[in-house]
Amino acid sequence: MIRTQADIDAALDALRLADDRLHRVIEAAGVVPLRRGAGGLRGLAGIIVAQQVSKASADAIFARFTQEIDVDDAGAILATSDEAFRRAGLSRPKQRTMLAVAEAVRDGAVDFARVEAASPDDAIAELVAIRGIGVWTAECYLLFCAGHPDIFPAGDLALQAALGHAFEHETRPAAAAVASIAERWSPHRSVAARLFWSYYGAVTRRDAAPAPAAE
Repeated sequence: MIRTQADIDAALDALRLADDRLHRVIEAAGVVPLRRGAGGLRGLAGIIVAQQVSKASADAIFARFTQEIDVDDAGAILATSDEAFRRAGLSRPKQRTMLAVAEAVRDGAVDFARVEAASPDDAIAELVAIRGIGVWTAECYLLFCAGHPDIFPAGDLALQAALGHAFEHETRPAAAAVASIAERWSPHRSVAARLFWSYYGAVTRRDAAPAPAAE
C-alpha cells in the first residue's frame, strides 16, 4: 500500500531501474506528491465532485457540500434535499451518482473495507456496479483513497497526453495503448501515474488534476 512519501520515493527508485526512459521523466516532473485522500464514502464523494472541474472548483464545491451534510453518513446523503445539492454546486448527474453510491452503501451492495482488501479487478467491479461510477472513478478511488500500489488509469486525459509527450507520439495515445505501455511499470503503476501527472503539470504549466477521457 502507498501510505507515505517514502513509499513514493521507493517506488520511483524501482521505476528508474525498470525503465531507462523514465529517468528524464522523473527529472522533468520534479516533486511527485503523495496525494493520498480519505477513504470510504467521503473519499469516493470527493472523486465524484472533482470530475470534469478544476481542482479549485472541486475543492470549493466539496467544502460547501460537507457544510451541508455529513458525507460519511449514507443516510444523511440520501436525506439531502435537491436544494442542498444545488447550493453545494453539484450538477444533476453528480447528484444522482452521489445518491446511488449512498444507497449502495446503505444496502450493503458496496463495502469499502471489502473493496480496499480485494484485487483491483474485483474492487473495480464492485464499484462500477453502482450507477454513475465508471472505471476511471473506481481506479482513482483505489489509487488515491485506498493507496493501492498498482493502478494506472489509462483512460485519463492528462496521463494520455503526458505519455504521448514523453515518448514522442505524434498523437495522444488511446487508453489501450497507454495501458499496454504501463504494464512494464507493474507493480508500481500507481506511482507511475502520479509521476506522469506531475510531468504533465511541469511541461504544460496546467492543472494536472486527473480527468477521464470518457466514463
